[in-house]
Amino acid sequence: MTIMNDETREFVAMHRNEDVRELALKAKRVEGLDLPLALDQIAGWQIARKKLPQWASCEGIVYPPHISMEQCSSQFTAQYKSEIAQTLLAPAATVRARVSDSGESDNQTTKSEPQLSDSAESVMQTAKSAFQLSDSPESDTQEMKMGAWMSDSPESDTQEMKMGAWMSDSPESDTLVARSSMVDLTGGFGVDFSYLARGFSQATYVERQRHLCDLAEHNMAALGLDQARIVCGDGVEYLRQMGPVDFIYLDPARRDEHGSRTYAIEDCTPNVLELRDLLLAKSQYTLVKLSPMLDWRKAVADFDGTVREVHIVATGNECKELLLVLGQQVHEEPSAPRVFCVNDNQRIDYDSAAYTQGLRIGGKPLPEVKNYLYEPNASIMKAGCFDLVEERFGVTQVGPSSHLFVSATPVADFPGRGFAIEAIGGMNKKDIKRLLNGTKQANIAVRNFPLTAPQLRKKLKLADGGPVYLFGTTMQGCDHVLLRTSKI
Repeated sequence: MTIMNDETREFVAMHRNEDVRELALKAKRVEGLDLPLALDQIAGWQIARKKLPQWASCEGIVYPPHISMEQCSSQFTAQYKSEIAQTLLAPAATVRARVSDSGESDNQTTKSEPQLSDSAESVMQTAKSAFQLSDSPESDTQEMKMGAWMSDSPESDTQEMKMGAWMSDSPESDTLVARSSMVDLTGGFGVDFSYLARGFSQATYVERQRHLCDLAEHNMAALGLDQARIVCGDGVEYLRQMGPVDFIYLDPARRDEHGSRTYAIEDCTPNVLELRDLLLAKSQYTLVKLSPMLDWRKAVADFDGTVREVHIVATGNECKELLLVLGQQVHEEPSAPRVFCVNDNQRIDYDSAAYTQGLRIGGKPLPEVKNYLYEPNASIMKAGCFDLVEERFGVTQVGPSSHLFVSATPVADFPGRGFAIEAIGGMNKKDIKRLLNGTKQANIAVRNFPLTAPQLRKKLKLADGGPVYLFGTTMQGCDHVLLRTSKI
């Protein structure tokens, strides 16, 4: 890794808010200035400012070339992985907000997750038993910091774990919640590792590319992650030789030897399907990041009963990651995994065994009064749990494969977009004239409709934008309809 000299560092600090392309053309060649490195750092910081604000606020971070910054995890998705890991290893102190199957409060704890006692002694005993100590010979003897587990408020009815103990807003935080160990076998730039590592007293990063290892060693030190251990080597070979740990993370490379993008699990490097039994033998849980393009049901089937949880993670209503949690079977018969649908602060989880017919239609007739239209977020669309949405939110699917819902009354906290229906009509000229009523522009979307959105826009001669939202879809009974709506 090239370390910035004083001239380069000063240039970066002075120009990091400026346009990189203009700087490349206009910057004066100063003796000692490494301009290509400086431009990479400015471009990297500008991406990190939005994508990784904690990293961007930390002085001393060195960024990789542009392509690596574009492909790395965001702060949101990396923090969510850390949340998964800590919830798995500390079920009695979970802080993940879940929507129960009964549709009750988002903050309600699941039945299998008992509330912590308000007795300090009880809290300590719970904390000590919540984590399994690593059998790895590398395990250190650092004592758990109990202050991370216990509330500062003497009035608190329950001693709840603080999220700050896992992922402080300060990137320099070195708070450790327990004497536990994890390994990231596909280190890369190290964003996911940096957030996962904060919840472990011992964290190992493995990467075969030397320049990435050097970068990670520098950046983990800058972030204050003293528990991080950097290993330059092949992740699969390291897995075979290492001792047991509490948690393993893998993000297989989704490009083949020619640089072409791949999606199938067996086409990625490493092939996690081939490593399944070894992963289960070496860790309590393994978190695998896969392409959001994959069918999660097929991915679960490929792992043959070892998937405990499926996490479909979206941000900004764009599906970013498919995460599978692998673990040993608890029962003789394989159990269906729990599925978590996440889109920023919208979260739903459910037992996939109870909703195996997610695409069914027709069990619930459309209401006579259709005042509101709802479009689920990207993670629910990916999960396909449309019957769950009907049941939990009291809405009705408009038709086969349309994936839109209607209701007579407004629905609070629907995980997606909501619209007030102003008019519904068919595709004949009379209905179209009534629906448009002089409208010259509209936001157009189609779901299970014979025309694409651009084709429908052209047919209706509408410009884009404005307060009107027009949906083309197919209702129960196979009727093609247009719904004129306004956003709630």
